[in-house]
Amino acid sequence: MKYKYNILLVLFLVSLASSLVLSFTPISLICDFNVGCDVVHYSDYNFTLGIQNSHYGVIIFALMAFLIYFHIKRPDQNKKLMIHLAVILGSLIAIYFIYVQYFILSAYCKYCLIVDFSMIASLVVTLIWWKE
Repeated sequence: MKYKYNILLVLFLVSLASSLVLSFTPISLICDFNVGCDVVHYSDYNFTLGIQNSHYGVIIFALMAFLIYFHIKRPDQNKKLMIHLAVILGSLIAIYFIYVQYFILSAYCKYCLIVDFSMIASLVVTLIWWKE
């Protein structure tokens, strides 16, 4: 069981790092003009309630990393439930963002995909060890 949460912690830290890059690095330094993440970054889909999605990612992944870290140190059913619910919700959001990139924008942000596939990997890890 402990390995599951270590894997989740690493996946959330990877997502946090990717969100930090998207939030605080000028997009012109990490993307080519009018290609891939530049298209995604400047689309209307990059904002929720007027706030850039990567800013939400920084906050959410930092909180989840802390939650998982404290769950590793002192396991608790409530923390476990919160982690599982967050992984499920995050995976649904990740699937939506992959859908938007593929079907609507026809452009891919490599940093966004790192976050999205990390969330889906987190769901797979959670489902494999669901009963533990």
